[in-house]
Amino acid sequence: MPDHSGPAKMQIEMKTPGLWRRMACWLYEGMLLFGVVFLAGYLFSTLSQSRNAMDHRNALQAFIFVIFGIYFVWFWAKGQTLAMKTWHIRIVDRQGKAITQMRALGRYALSWLWFLPPLMGLSPFQLSGGESAVIIIGWVVVWALLSRFHPQSQFWHDAWAGTRLISSQPLSR
Repeated sequence: MPDHSGPAKMQIEMKTPGLWRRMACWLYEGMLLFGVVFLAGYLFSTLSQSRNAMDHRNALQAFIFVIFGIYFVWFWAKGQTLAMKTWHIRIVDRQGKAITQMRALGRYALSWLWFLPPLMGLSPFQLSGGESAVIIIGWVVVWALLSRFHPQSQFWHDAWAGTRLISSQPLSR
């Protein structure tokens, strides 16, 4: 008897998680990154023998940028970060296959669209931390809502990177 579940099964596997679930995963990822920043900062300050938090500030920022890149490229090439596992979200290419490290690196670069536009817009002004936070959070909300205009409701940086976020079933124990 022929198996007619192929296309239907593919549709289920390629289902885009809802925006609320993706944003909850995004926030959880941010919380997990506090640990990554802490360890990276400790390693950097130990290796550079920094005595003040402002010592080598630009080098520390560049180091953390690279550490984030390694973290995300490594896990995305495996299919999921720790937060994505928790929220049952997987990253794949447009055909539903695992992404390469090069595609993950491209997605990492494009994912900075979550923050770079407001940061660049804020740079000429001397705004308080609260004002800056409102502008950055406002941009994050706008960027997330723009996914509503994508045919598969994907984030635009995913579309440009050739990746998709899909729902994944938890592994059976």
